[in-house]
Amino acid sequence: MTTVITDTLRVPGATLHYEVRGTGPLLLISQSGEGDAGRSTDLVDRLADDHTVVTYDRRGLSRSTPDDPARGVTIAEHAEDVRHLLATLTDEPVLMLGCSLGALIGLHVAVRHPGRIGTLVAHEPVAPFLLPAAERARHERELADVQRIYRRDGLEAALRAVAEVLGIDPADPAAEPGLTPQPMTPRRIADFAFFIEHDVAAVIGDTLPVSALRDTTTRVVPAVGRTTPPGVFDRHCAEELAALLGTGIAEFPGGHNGNTSHPRAYASRLREILRAPASVPGGGSNGGSGDTAPSPAGRRGAAQHRRP
Repeated sequence: MTTVITDTLRVPGATLHYEVRGTGPLLLISQSGEGDAGRSTDLVDRLADDHTVVTYDRRGLSRSTPDDPARGVTIAEHAEDVRHLLATLTDEPVLMLGCSLGALIGLHVAVRHPGRIGTLVAHEPVAPFLLPAAERARHERELADVQRIYRRDGLEAALRAVAEVLGIDPADPAAEPGLTPQPMTPRRIADFAFFIEHDVAAVIGDTLPVSALRDTTTRVVPAVGRTTPPGVFDRHCAEELAALLGTGIAEFPGGHNGNTSHPRAYASRLREILRAPASVPGGGSNGGSGDTAPSPAGRRGAAQHRRP
């Protein structure tokens, strides 16, 4: 069994909990929704043989406590938390898998802190700013509706609304067998509350300049789930990101939550992408070709964490 090293890090306005497993190039996983450091445990277990995998509780979730929980958080603050965490672990550019909200955080880091991330796999980023104005407004209203439903009808109704907006099949009959249970514990319920009240508000209010993404030195790999419906918001964000960068889209097993529903196949696909030779269609600085995504930029050295 892979040894898990846990630690905390003091950042401006909060204390972060993070976990480190495995050996090899450093791979940071930023989770979706209410996901804390343990949300992708089945995926992490399959990546730790050849990567130093770092997961963390996003500010406001589980063991990462903000100084003022009622104040909320911005996506820029989440990105600063990632910057501080990476600075604690290594001086080298790292690999990053960002899922949904985690992908949006990764895009902020790529723009605001050039050189921290060598390759970002951005799986279905919840990034309305990528969309045309009318569509952006419509999807921001959908997200605001999720908040209203939560306040009026409770968590169960809100989760149904989230599943509809993001094209998630909660039952997912194609999910791999033997998954680690993810029960609806009191802590997870509290994490959902913070996510819906504060993180959804942060997504709606996000203003990352779209043009800045074209100039980032990070190789960004837009990604989608194979079973994510074609018309939903998150898939369209990935498509718009690919169009902006002039690159293809990497397809992963499963849907929006393929990292948790298909961890074996997802790990295999992610490893394939990270090891693939660089391919830059159209002369741009980012990209991959069709279903084949690029590797880290020459890996730029194996990142090793500095402290347990």
